[in-house]
Amino acid sequence: MLAGMSDAAPLDPEDRKIITLARSARARNGVPEGAAVRDETGRTYVAGTVALDSLRLSALQTAVAMAVASGASSLEAAAVVTDAEAASDADRAAVRDLGGPGTPVLVAGPDGALRSTVLAGEPQA
Repeated sequence: MLAGMSDAAPLDPEDRKIITLARSARARNGVPEGAAVRDETGRTYVAGTVALDSLRLSALQTAVAMAVASGASSLEAAAVVTDAEAASDADRAAVRDLGGPGTPVLVAGPDGALRSTVLAGEPQA
């Protein structure tokens, strides 16, 4: 696990961008989580939690679905802004399905501060 990565090295500007986009989606829509993913071409997809009677998706699952629906064939990185301390198993699985096990998943708090980074294929500590 790459937890505490923000202390060891500065955050890549493209990774900072997807955290900012995820944070904006969370705030704008008043949802528990915001997420953003970056595909293999550098395009970003931003989403919030979906909580309907007939459909429930986390923000990260929704962002991955949006990337797939738009024709993305892989992911470079994913970010979720949440009160939770870690990305869920289901979130990491969705990222892994499209991006592969080496795709970084950045978890940030509501303030945008990076809490941890884990690869989609690694177990959560």
